[in-house]
Amino acid sequence: MDLTKMDHQQMQVLPTRPRDAEAPAGTGHHEKGYWDPFKERKLDHATTDGETLTHLLKASLGTGILAMPAAFKNAGMITGIFATIIVSLVCTHCSYVLVKCAHSLYHRKKVTTMTFADVGEVAFANGPPWGRKFSKWARFSILFGLFLAYFGTCSVYTVIIAKNFKIVIEHHSHYNADIRFYIAVLLVPLILLSWIPNLKYLAPISMLANFLMAGGLGITFWYLVWDLPSVWERPQFASWETLPDFFSTTIFAIEAIGVIMPLENAMETPQHFVGICGVLNRGMSGVTMIYILLGFLGFLKFGDAAQDNITNNLDITQIAPQVANIFVAIAVFCTFGLQFFVCLEIGWDSVKGYFPKRQRFYNYIVRTVLVSGAVFLAIAVPTIGPFINLIGALCFSLLGLIIPVFIEFVTYWDVGFGSFNWIVWKNILVLIFGVLALVFGSATSIKGIAALYAPQGPVADGFNKTLENLSSYNTTSV
Repeated sequence: MDLTKMDHQQMQVLPTRPRDAEAPAGTGHHEKGYWDPFKERKLDHATTDGETLTHLLKASLGTGILAMPAAFKNAGMITGIFATIIVSLVCTHCSYVLVKCAHSLYHRKKVTTMTFADVGEVAFANGPPWGRKFSKWARFSILFGLFLAYFGTCSVYTVIIAKNFKIVIEHHSHYNADIRFYIAVLLVPLILLSWIPNLKYLAPISMLANFLMAGGLGITFWYLVWDLPSVWERPQFASWETLPDFFSTTIFAIEAIGVIMPLENAMETPQHFVGICGVLNRGMSGVTMIYILLGFLGFLKFGDAAQDNITNNLDITQIAPQVANIFVAIAVFCTFGLQFFVCLEIGWDSVKGYFPKRQRFYNYIVRTVLVSGAVFLAIAVPTIGPFINLIGALCFSLLGLIIPVFIEFVTYWDVGFGSFNWIVWKNILVLIFGVLALVFGSATSIKGIAALYAPQGPVADGFNKTLENLSSYNTTSV
């Protein structure tokens, strides 16, 4: 992806002047010497608003949506609806904050694009004196967290694709092959997918993924709406002990902070990404409605029997559920390309300085190596899911909820935080939400890892009982 990069050797602290923190980033265009970063942005393969919306929908409508009925099981019918809305509002707001800060920094730095790491580094470098020493640390933390989270996501995607195909193939052939075989078969197709040069050319793939995911979800919805019990037969509120599991599942299903800046950077009209009716709000509104609908109907239909992947609740002996599994598998395959671009951008930027010549050739070498690494990791540890959940709990809480709060603080430190410092109070609430998500998401993932690898027997029963007691104690004390 060809994005304009910052020259980190020339990083400098730029003077700022007070203005209203609530004013749009583009205000002041009538002033003498005004520089418009949006008009100056020149991209060879810029994406339209529609193409960006397609990518955003694909990034947010990932495999996490299939776990929403299980999430509602941990929250309850009514609680699940309102809690999903809260999670979506917080995650969308943090993405919105990141882009608005980037637009403000475009004007100060006189650049047309920035990565997530650029925004963090420049915000701290040009923020209050006490924060400038953290600029390099902010950049490293963002890059490391993004790469770790999305490389792990790519690896898990290969397992999900392989499992969906394995279920259907083995139903018809009765040939029971190891999951590693199906993962290995995906190596060459995934490498070819990773060779798509930029987001402009990847847009049709994302569109196909959206149609296939819509088809798979449509079949799932068809099975969910028949013979539904009364809403009041299901608990409206589950329990305080299981509510953290709901938040950890929902946050990391909806969160797509890693693709926000790449999508904005590739837009022909980046100012359309934000705003009340901007691409971000339109996309996340639709995503939230779908998440709520599937979670509500799935839990209403199957109750406590709802599995982590709702398609596993369908009767695989019937043709329609088999088609749903295939559609979801292909949709996840197509989504792999979009998630991979986050890893590629970070990996290529870190090594391209070693290849002053024939950069295109070496770029494709890096693509191939990264995809091969993700697939080989999945082959080595096909039960990698719980470990990646832990990485996601740590990385996405920090990247998607906590770091944007600090970026907004330092970006507008000399500008002001609005009437009665409302931005400060708002960010404190978001920060508390992010810390709780980090703590409970990590605890849930650790419990999953312990359950997966704990030995069987009396000792194991005692160990698991201790984990349950500790979990109950921590939840009650918080």
